[in-house]
Amino acid sequence: MKHFHHFKTNISEIKLPEKFTFPFYYEPHLLAKIAVDEIQVYLENQTDFTHNFGLDDKNSENAIGKMFGVLVVKDDKNQLGYLAAFSGKLDDNSLPKTFVPPVFNMRTEGSFYTKGESEIEEINAQLGFLLKDKNYLTLKNQHKKLVLNIETDLELQRKKMKLSKADRKARKQKGISVLNDVEFKKLTQILQQESYNDQFFYKELQEYYNAKIDKIAKELNIFQDKIDALKIRRKEKSNYLQQTLFSKYAFLNQQKELKSLLDIFDEPTVKPPAGSGECAAPKLLQYAFANDLQPICMAEFWWGISPNSAIRKHKNYYPACQSRCKPILGHMLKGIKMDDNLLLESLSKKEQLKIVFEDDVLIVVNKPSEFLSVPGKEIKDSVYTRIKEQYPTATGPLIVHRLDMSTSGILVLTKTKEANKILQSQFINRTVKKRYVALLDGLLSEKKGTIKLPLRVDLDDRPKQLVDFKYGKNAETNWEIINIENGKTRVYFYPITGRTHQLRIHAAHKNGLNTPILGDDLYGKKTNRLHLHAEFIEFLHPSTQKKMSFKVDADF
Repeated sequence: MKHFHHFKTNISEIKLPEKFTFPFYYEPHLLAKIAVDEIQVYLENQTDFTHNFGLDDKNSENAIGKMFGVLVVKDDKNQLGYLAAFSGKLDDNSLPKTFVPPVFNMRTEGSFYTKGESEIEEINAQLGFLLKDKNYLTLKNQHKKLVLNIETDLELQRKKMKLSKADRKARKQKGISVLNDVEFKKLTQILQQESYNDQFFYKELQEYYNAKIDKIAKELNIFQDKIDALKIRRKEKSNYLQQTLFSKYAFLNQQKELKSLLDIFDEPTVKPPAGSGECAAPKLLQYAFANDLQPICMAEFWWGISPNSAIRKHKNYYPACQSRCKPILGHMLKGIKMDDNLLLESLSKKEQLKIVFEDDVLIVVNKPSEFLSVPGKEIKDSVYTRIKEQYPTATGPLIVHRLDMSTSGILVLTKTKEANKILQSQFINRTVKKRYVALLDGLLSEKKGTIKLPLRVDLDDRPKQLVDFKYGKNAETNWEIINIENGKTRVYFYPITGRTHQLRIHAAHKNGLNTPILGDDLYGKKTNRLHLHAEFIEFLHPSTQKKMSFKVDADF
């Protein structure tokens, strides 16, 4: 097997894992780490393919990093080795022998996909030609200017008519007091005729302009109809191509059961996301099952520059994605004993919930890390459930604000509905002062600053968030350095807004501090815990309106 790699490193003393890697949350096994190290050495020195990973500052334009994966396997002779794969395709569309082939090679010469791509490219070329046509652009510009001029002129005419109407009203009022019945009747007829004249003129003006604009619109619609027809044709071609492609992707499991993407994503309202089946993990498992190789453990890592929206750090390990890979791997890993899902392990059961302050309407707690603020789908233990048990007569929603599961620190709850409403309004109006302390996994070049990066949920990989300047919600954070500690930076965060994962992304993103919080298992590297703590809060008491402030030091 040309894609089976023997370890260059001596692994004879390394104990095999008892279960296969849980692909959506894991700490790589030592064998997987060694395989990754060997592939990374290859990537640093290879001449087999061309791809701009953005690692060379001189050539960062159009650069894009890529996810790679390794799968440690055992063959029928009980020999250990590993397979390697990359997600998506390389810049030069090559398939280097170091990596396993795709589940379905859509770009073989003369395939339906390459033919379909060519047809779509031809449509795009025709669209581009039409959209740049000088006559089309001139007509569009003329139409836009004419519409603006017409509206301006009609608005002016409406204002004149309004003034005329006011003038007629004033003349009529004056006529009542100074004119006899015959003269007043005559005046009324004159005023009525003036009103008819104004309305007639406005209608005539509208018809004149409509005729003028229709002439340009007819010429413009000749172009627009062609453009719309091409767009419809492109969409139909693209949908057909995608559906045919989905039917071609079929995935094996250990029992040699074959399932297509359309069978795996079998809900009528759920279509397979674009790129399904092109990730590293399905490629690796497909090759292993097709060649009777036993999967032992796996790991995926990022190589290259981070994308503009998501956070990916060069050489960091990452779990398989949720939207594309989870349904596919659910089929492919059927019957294989895997490590426990640590995401469902309620670590907080060992922790006591410490109450910092309590009165008739308020409860302030120090939430431990890895402890939910409110119950989740699988884990029910949370601040909310414990406080509800402890205070069964408390009314209202209890929770005023939340902290991420991994974040420790001050959390404010209320015993009454009225107090909850008052405190929530303070959070909404941003009158509550909050300060977080964090330990960053690296050094910063500046001492303080402000980060403004809008955020939204990553629909393909929940619960992660993305930076998105088009659809994201405004997110702003002030920060300052406290001190430097053994190559790490301790900072204060002052969140102006309160978006999900805001501080974690603003720390890790390349356009933020570009330095993840230590222990961030979503945007950095996993350690014993996320080193982020809600240290200080200040607000007005909902009953007394007195200023209340609380400070709880971090335990890191």
